[in-house]
Amino acid sequence: MGVTGTRTRTPPAGTGSGPLVAGVLAVDGGNSKTDVALVGTDGRVLGTARGGGFVPYLVGAEAAVAGLAPLVAAAAAEAGFDLAADPRPLATHVSACLAGADLPVEEQLLQEQIAGHGWGRTSAVTNDTFALLRSGTDAPRGVAVVCGAGINCVGLLPDGRTARFPALGVLTGDWGGGGGLASEVMFVGARAEDGRGPHTALASAAAEHFGLPTTDAVAMAVHFGSLPRERLHELVPVLFATAEAGDPIALELVERQADEIVRMAVVALRRLDLLDGPADVVLGGGVLAARQPLLLDRLGELLAAAAPQAVPRVVDTPPVVGAALLGLDHLTATGRGSVPGAQERLRGSYPRGRRARTA
Repeated sequence: MGVTGTRTRTPPAGTGSGPLVAGVLAVDGGNSKTDVALVGTDGRVLGTARGGGFVPYLVGAEAAVAGLAPLVAAAAAEAGFDLAADPRPLATHVSACLAGADLPVEEQLLQEQIAGHGWGRTSAVTNDTFALLRSGTDAPRGVAVVCGAGINCVGLLPDGRTARFPALGVLTGDWGGGGGLASEVMFVGARAEDGRGPHTALASAAAEHFGLPTTDAVAMAVHFGSLPRERLHELVPVLFATAEAGDPIALELVERQADEIVRMAVVALRRLDLLDGPADVVLGGGVLAARQPLLLDRLGELLAAAAPQAVPRVVDTPPVVGAALLGLDHLTATGRGSVPGAQERLRGSYPRGRRARTA
C-alpha cells in the first residue's frame, strides 16, 4: 500500500546490504514533539526516542531532517545498534509522517533529505495527520481530523487513494483548532469591552485567566511581549468552561468548531466514496483529545445527520504507532511483509500514557 503523494527511494550507494535491525523506522514529526520508533516485522518495539517539534517551515527541510539524526541514533542505541560504527541501513523501510509535509513539493523535499541519510532501504514521507488516522484504525481505511494548534483532515483507502486539504490556514480556507479558538476568544472579548460586539462572559474570563483587568490589557501584554503569544492557547479551556456556564457567544464558538470538523470529515468521506457506508472518523489533537462533552456531543449529532454510518473515534494512541503501522502495511504490500499479529503486538507496546525515552 502506498499513500498518494509519498515517494519511495533506495538509499545512496555504499550503505551496505547486510542484516537490518528493524522492519520499520517510524517517525512522527509533529509541531510540538517528534517521536521515533524502530519496529521489527513482528511488531516488537526495539528502540524509541523523543525530541522537540519538527518545523521545516521555520528552519528548512535539510535542517529539520538533520535534527532527526540524534533521535534515530538514540533509538538505534536502545536497540543495540551502533549507528556510527556500522553504516548499513537500520530498517527495511522508513515511514515518516511529518508536520509541514502539506503539499507534494514539500513531501518530495523532505523525502529527498530522509533518503539521503540512508536510514532505510526505502522510505516514504507524508503528512503527520496520516499517522493519526492509521493509529485509530485496524486497516488503512477511514478519515481523520486533527484539531490541535490548527486543524487538518485526511482520508485513506487500502488501495492508496487519499483525500486531503492544503492546510495552509486562512489562505486555504481553514478555521479552528486551538489557535483559531483562542483568537476568537480575544476577538469577541475585545469587541464586547469596547461596544462593537455583544456582551460575553469570555471578556472577563480571558482577562481573569491571565490576572489582568481587561482583554485589552491582555492584548497589550502580548503586543509588548510581557505575555508570550503562545500562552493564548490557554484560553481554549476557558472557552469551554464559559460555554458550559451557558454563555451564548462561547456556545456559538463551540458549535462552529464542531461544524467545521464535521464539514471537513464529510468532504473527505465523499471524495473517497465512504459517505454512504461504514467508515471510521478518527479524531485527535489537543482540542479533541480533551474530550470536551459540549464539543463531542454536538460533533456526534452533526456527523450522524450528515454521515449516519460513520463512526467517530477519539484516539489517544501515540501517532508514531500509526506511522509504524503504515510502514508495516508497506512491507506487506511489497512482499517484504510483516508477521501475523504484528499490529496487535505493536499496539500492545504502547499502552495509554507510554512515553518514548527523550534523546
